[in-house]
Formats: sequence, structure tokens, C-alpha cells
Amino acid sequence: MIPFVDLKAQYLSIQKEIDEAIQSVINQTAFIGGSYAAKFEKEFADFHGVKHCIACANGTDSLEILLQAMGVGAGDEVLVPALSWISTSEAVSTVGATPIFVDIDPDYYTIDLDLIEEKITAKTKAIIPVHIYGQPVNMPRLMAIAQKHNLKVLEDCAQAHSATFDGQKIGTFGDCASFSFYPGKNLGAYGDSGGMITNDPEIARIARMIANHGQEGKHNHLMEGRNSRMDGIQAAVLSVKLNYLDEWTDARIANAKRYDALLKNSDVVTPRVIENGKHVFHLYVIRSKNRAALMRTLKAENIGISIHYPTALPFLDCYKNRKYTAEDFPVAHQVTQEIISLPMFAELDEESIEFIASYI
Repeated sequence: MIPFVDLKAQYLSIQKEIDEAIQSVINQTAFIGGSYAAKFEKEFADFHGVKHCIACANGTDSLEILLQAMGVGAGDEVLVPALSWISTSEAVSTVGATPIFVDIDPDYYTIDLDLIEEKITAKTKAIIPVHIYGQPVNMPRLMAIAQKHNLKVLEDCAQAHSATFDGQKIGTFGDCASFSFYPGKNLGAYGDSGGMITNDPEIARIARMIANHGQEGKHNHLMEGRNSRMDGIQAAVLSVKLNYLDEWTDARIANAKRYDALLKNSDVVTPRVIENGKHVFHLYVIRSKNRAALMRTLKAENIGISIHYPTALPFLDCYKNRKYTAEDFPVAHQVTQEIISLPMFAELDEESIEFIASYI
């Protein structure tokens, strides 16, 4: 059996540090927020070279809170890519705005920058570029479009911890950025957790209030917020793991290159990396015209595979009332018929990659 991801192998590689960190939280009964969350917030902000990091309960909350903090709400439209996990569009709807889907780039699967301006209306308030699979969006170009039309930019970095464009970390181009620390992410906690980063002090102030019941200081509720706090154990785990993120990222990139070399003469399409970008391969996604048969073969050999994502966002049942057709988002529709996510994690060994590639 070759698992899709092996979190146990990662834990065993840093077991002593993780166990000590968790025990320390228990010893101090620092279970919600507190010093461990504050410590991780500072470390994660420093890692990105930004002024503010606000920890929260999960990645979906981080998107919703940042949209609220930027003033996005009822009557507004927000541009989102047609291929992503539903949190991206769901967050827009949750704050009362309308997600407007934009088809994806056929090579990189990120939002197609050539199609953005035709989707902008008088109601458009913001853009959410998703650095999907770990592939960075060309943020300088996207920011130029946003600035031209006076739009806010919220980067969805849930799958792209440590990715860069032109040497600059993603998450630092837009007005703010959202991160998920779901356990399987490149930087994952041992439960649900999320984070927000920004250089804008007002966005940071409002986001922190929203995440803590609208408080600015104990019992000083300036607005109605929500309960979205990172617990101490997750913060302590993330502080340990952050020290290894660059090392694990290098291992993922090396594994992707091994896949590339071994699959070079096959019939599948391997991932392309955008020029000037550092793809961190949260997922290694290939495309096959013969996907069903290939998946049967891989599953028969106990190789863990998945599809991210089998249905493009506009075609999910929850958006059925919009009556979209395949012609509206032809690239996203086609891609979702062909993609397969192969096993990808830092501890994946060369022998396993060779075995997987041989069956492909």
C-alpha cells in the first residue's frame, strides 16, 4: 500500500518535539488562544515578512472573516476561479455577496487572468485568486488588474504554504491572505486550524475582533463576531512544524521532479510550473484521457489516488439555479474529466514513485 499522504511518517520524524510541545500545552492548561497562539502568529507573520497574523479555527473561517474585514457584503460581487474547493465561493455567499466564476488557465489551473476584466461589473468588490495545488498565480499581473479597477484582493493560500512568485511569498501581494492548516496541508495542524495575514492594520484589527466574538478587549463587544479561535495544541504543533516547512517543501519539489522524469514519455499530462513561480506541490496532479482505466489500475495496486476536484464549482448542485453549461467554463469542465492526484508528501521515497510511475 502506498498512501495518498502519510501523516504518521511525518509525525515519527519529529515525534519528540511534537510530544513535548503538546505536553507543554497540557501542563500549562493553555487550551484556547493564549501564549501558544500568539507565539505562532508572530512566527508565521515573520515567515512571510508581514506585520499581522491572526490565528483562527479553520481555513473557511479565515476567508469569511477577511471578506467581512474588507467590507464585502450584500450586493457585492467577488470573482473566484471555477476550480477550487467550495470554501472559496461558499465564503463569498456566507457574507452575503455573490461569487462570480472565472474559467481557469489550461496550463496552470489557476484563475485565467485573460478573462478577469470581462467579468468585472459595477458590483465587483474583490478578487480571490486561489494558488491551487501549490501553484502560484501571477500576482503582479493580477494586482495590476485589481488596482486598475479599484478592487480588493484576498489570496487563498490554503494549498500553497511557502510558494513564491518572483521570489516573493504568496500571501504578501494582496490586501490580505487566507491559510488553512488542515492536517493534510503542507503546513498542517492535528485538527482544524486557519490563519490570516495582512499588512493592513485595519483589516487585522477587524479580523481579530470578528474571530473573537467582536471583542476588542475582554467583554468589550464592538460588533457581533463569531467564535473562531485557534486552540493551544494546534498552535504548538504548528510552531514545531513551521521550522521544517522549507525542508519539506524542497522534498515535495524533488518528488515532483522524479515524477516528471519518469512520466516524461507517457501519455499523461504532468503539471506545468508557471514561469518565475515556485510550485510547492501540495498536490501532484496529472491529466489522462483514459482516467477511469488508469485509476482502476492504480487502485488495484493499492496506490492511494484522488481527484481534486471531480466537479468544477459552477456545476455543483448548490449553484444549479444559475443554469451554467460546459460552454460557460470549458477549461474547468474539461480538466475535471481528466485530473488525478497522485501520492505526494515529503517522506515519499524514490522506490514508491518509481512503482507508481511504472503502472502509469
